[in-house]
Amino acid sequence: MFMLTKQFKYLLFGVSLFAAQSATSAGLMTPKSGDLPELEIKQHHVDVTIEDGYAITSVEQLFYNPNDQELEAIYSFPVPEKASVGEFTYWIDGQPVTGELVYIQPTHLDSVIGRYVYPLEEGGVDEEKMAFWSYNDVVSEAFSFDLKLRSSYPIDNMRLPQHPQASATASSPQEWLVSLHNGQATTQSTTQQEAEAAPQTTPAIIHKLDKDIVVYWRHQQGLPGSVDMVTHKEPGQDRGTFMLTVTPGDDLAVINEGRDWVFVLDLSGSMAGKYQSLIEGVKKGLARLSDKDRFKIILFNDNAKTLTSGYVQATGENAKRYIDKLENISPNGSTNLYAGVERGIKGLDSDRSSAIILVTDGVANVGVTEKRDFLKLLENYDVRLFSFVMGNSANRPLLEGMTKVSNGFSINISNSDDIVGQLMLVTDKLTHEALHDIDVTIRGVKVKDLTPDQIGSLYRGRQLILFGHYWGDGMADVTIEGKISGQQKTYTSRFEFPSQSTRNPEIERLWAYATIEALQNKIDYLGEDADSRQAIVDVAQEYGLVTDYTSMVVVREEQFQQHGIDRHNQARVTKEQTARQQRAATPVASNRVDTQQPMFNKPRAYPSHGGGALGPWLLLLLIPLLKARRQSNH
Repeated sequence: MFMLTKQFKYLLFGVSLFAAQSATSAGLMTPKSGDLPELEIKQHHVDVTIEDGYAITSVEQLFYNPNDQELEAIYSFPVPEKASVGEFTYWIDGQPVTGELVYIQPTHLDSVIGRYVYPLEEGGVDEEKMAFWSYNDVVSEAFSFDLKLRSSYPIDNMRLPQHPQASATASSPQEWLVSLHNGQATTQSTTQQEAEAAPQTTPAIIHKLDKDIVVYWRHQQGLPGSVDMVTHKEPGQDRGTFMLTVTPGDDLAVINEGRDWVFVLDLSGSMAGKYQSLIEGVKKGLARLSDKDRFKIILFNDNAKTLTSGYVQATGENAKRYIDKLENISPNGSTNLYAGVERGIKGLDSDRSSAIILVTDGVANVGVTEKRDFLKLLENYDVRLFSFVMGNSANRPLLEGMTKVSNGFSINISNSDDIVGQLMLVTDKLTHEALHDIDVTIRGVKVKDLTPDQIGSLYRGRQLILFGHYWGDGMADVTIEGKISGQQKTYTSRFEFPSQSTRNPEIERLWAYATIEALQNKIDYLGEDADSRQAIVDVAQEYGLVTDYTSMVVVREEQFQQHGIDRHNQARVTKEQTARQQRAATPVASNRVDTQQPMFNKPRAYPSHGGGALGPWLLLLLIPLLKARRQSNH
């Protein structure tokens, strides 16, 4: 919370992110008192750099307080999924003060397609909150969004599906620039005197902060499966940190047998603005089913019911019949997510391979709502959960926790995503074999603190991203083992862990955020204990991260000294900023480490259906691939 005075009607905020989770429209400042007019957003500028497997986002905002009085305001910023706030700069008396905090975001590829989301949409699932708070999501003077993508693998296309007015240009196949500007952008801050002298007129609408900015990029076809590694190890230090990114070759075969598809669809009131997109997704999904397949549709709001009469054959006539029924239903009521999931799971036919597709914005507010109850339900059934989470207000920790317990995966979806494109990517995963029971071993170099410590399964086109610490240096043998249709499969390579590496200091925060997330998942499932809580605090304090147990401090510089607050994060931020400047001044670097002994002998997976559109389709919390118990898992 911040105090705005009539003398300080303008505030300039600078926020650096490395990833995030979200809530309301990005960067809003709301008066604590609902009786006061909302604050005006004068300027909103976003700069993104994606390189070396992670994204760094910097946001600068300028606010205007129209009230002739001191004002307490709440500043809210939706942090994207898997992101960790790493730097927050609050301008006090014309001087920037760096807060003690962090945020980090690795970037994943899915079938050679990358995706970045700058979250701006309100999820709309908390109607009471929306009715209570007054806020302004209009930029009146200048808005800009600039993204630089530097890739060691060539890019053949970029796309912003909901922002066709944006420009995307390539200086080379490895360097692309995206630019979206509304109004006259400026990098100059406004002084107090200029603010007081500025004419007070009704703000014009230069840009509305109501639509996520989703950027896709696609790698060229035919690139090899690969292992890439980014490290950080200070000179003279024995311990280093690494991020290992495994992009498998495309050796997972197509599954030709018929299967059952159970669509569990959220019909609650919070889905009102998303329901047509939901129907469109289901329609496209049914159209792609084989004539050997069957499907069932379950609807849930306050309770759950089955729309179809059990399973029906996946014919075009049946698909049209039930899509027409869905078109004549209007969302209403609360969200009994547990009832929908439970009915979908208990209705499976154990003699057939099944996919349960749950479409929801993921906010359970009636019936069973505790995360551990959902996890225990899934543990009782041989079912894999693929989570496609719609909306910025969805309960992502719940949905992602469910996918991990069930050995599936999670994809978060924006209303600005490309629906058909993601449907193609999802279809590939559910119609191909998967690598299950994965285990990674590294020998020759001491490695500890791996996260995730349990990997589970890897589906067609998905990457494996592994963080950890290493001691010493030198060559290491790396082995990935798993099972495909019950048969053991092994991939091996040999590459070097460096004695020192200072190009990517942000990797330390990436490891820390992933470790805290794993500890929090443990607490969510087993309950809070003193050791887990203290472990989160220790990691967060060492790496400057905000958690449920740690906070960011933003005060004048002399107050840090007065209260004896160590400035550890200031040194870390300076180191990271210097590294970013150095990277920007050098050519794009290759991080591939398995060139001498390739781990895969086939090129990486590419969308199967005509090259594919770019990006995920609107929310599917997917609980799939239940393989018949009497057969080996695909």
